[in-house]
Amino acid sequence: MDPALRLVLGSGSPRRRELLAQLGLTPDEIRPPDIDETPVKGEVPRAYCSRIALAKANAMKLAADEVALCADTTVALGRRILGKPENEGEAAEFLYALSGRRHRVITAVAVKRGETLWQRDVVTSVRMKSLSDGEVNGYLATQDWQGKAGGYAIQGPAGAFIPWIQGSFSAVVGLPVAETSTLLRAAGIPVWS
Repeated sequence: MDPALRLVLGSGSPRRRELLAQLGLTPDEIRPPDIDETPVKGEVPRAYCSRIALAKANAMKLAADEVALCADTTVALGRRILGKPENEGEAAEFLYALSGRRHRVITAVAVKRGETLWQRDVVTSVRMKSLSDGEVNGYLATQDWQGKAGGYAIQGPAGAFIPWIQGSFSAVVGLPVAETSTLLRAAGIPVWS
């Protein structure tokens, strides 16, 4: 472990910063890379999510003492990728599609130091209860859907719609803390020290 290393978070997500804080870490710098996140025709959700996290990490220009942490979260309904909704109408479409069904939330994490990459995908199964029109409209009015994969955030008001998950809660929020801790330690970033 090298305490002289600097942690660069390749994400502007406040949720990822909060989850990093659970590991006793504050990024030295926040530097979200600008990449094209458009899915490739026929791409399945897990491969897509992994590709985007790696692309973010590879797009980072790092100094010799920097370690980059990048992640991508997507909601998968079967083979369909539900990214961040463009508008309220698309958010409503996503919520109605997820209503009463199980889906998967995939978070891929990539850590880069020099030319070395460590990567891990975490898949969590989530069930959303059947939603009424009133619940969907009430949730949309909160604006909490904005910038959220699948149009919802489990840690916000939409948590009331999720009676069951199997897997990592923190991965659904946007960063699986147990797996991220392991990857950061491998890259030389001390966790809780």
